[in-house]
Amino acid sequence: MTSKLNHRNFIYISAGLSMLVILSFIIAPLIPPGIDWSTVFRPAAKEVLHFRSPFNVDGFFNPPWAAMALIPFAMLPEQVGRVFLIFTGLIAYAYIAYKLGGSKWAIIAIVLSPPVMHNMLNGNIDWLALLGLVMPPQLGLFFITMKPQIGAAVAAFWLVESWRMGGYRQTIKVFWPITVATIISFLFYGLWPLRARVEVNLWWNASLWPVSLPVGLVLLVTSLRKRDVSYAMGASPCFSPYILFHSWVIAVYAIVRSTPETITAVIGLWALVIIRYLGG
Repeated sequence: MTSKLNHRNFIYISAGLSMLVILSFIIAPLIPPGIDWSTVFRPAAKEVLHFRSPFNVDGFFNPPWAAMALIPFAMLPEQVGRVFLIFTGLIAYAYIAYKLGGSKWAIIAIVLSPPVMHNMLNGNIDWLALLGLVMPPQLGLFFITMKPQIGAAVAAFWLVESWRMGGYRQTIKVFWPITVATIISFLFYGLWPLRARVEVNLWWNASLWPVSLPVGLVLLVTSLRKRDVSYAMGASPCFSPYILFHSWVIAVYAIVRSTPETITAVIGLWALVIIRYLGG
């Protein structure tokens, strides 16, 4: 009976993937290019694929393992890879909300929220970084650091929690992989985090820093006192001098366990978009 179920599941998965491939080639010519995908992330992934530095690409400021994770998408024709990126991203956004305790309506609200739509429009990779929130910290650190502006406070929370759970041994166990990977990346690519300084003064920067700094500190302290990572999720964007509009979705994930608050936040975000649009 079990073998029959496994065989049936294999057929369903294969059929679903085949349909996804077909749809991707059909949809690809119909959607506009995603500027971040076309000009930054795909070229960076292709540089890694050819054993060159992803930092050869202007505008790539993420850790090198972010480019490595995108190689399967970059190997496809550009627009087909973008469609796959959209499908995967939407599934990821919904899955993250589900794993964080969101109800059906909260999941729908997040997937239809302006930050998610903005991310999909631009072809960015916030969903990839956010996947780290629902992984064990040892692995999740590689994902949340792909976008430090949405993962820094979560990393700080995991640092304190690992110390509480097992002292320095547990802390080393959790943090040694990302530490070693970062040091190796410095040896290959230099101090690549310093490249991000040029981003702070760009017009599309949606950071509220330094005004948001006190709010971030309060949320982080609350997170550590209550031992609840959701407050740290809300704190992360408050600490970053540079963050794009779509990255603020992590603040919505911080409240996803409460459906009314999540829906209200999404309505508020749509109101903001409409007001900004009408205001020119």
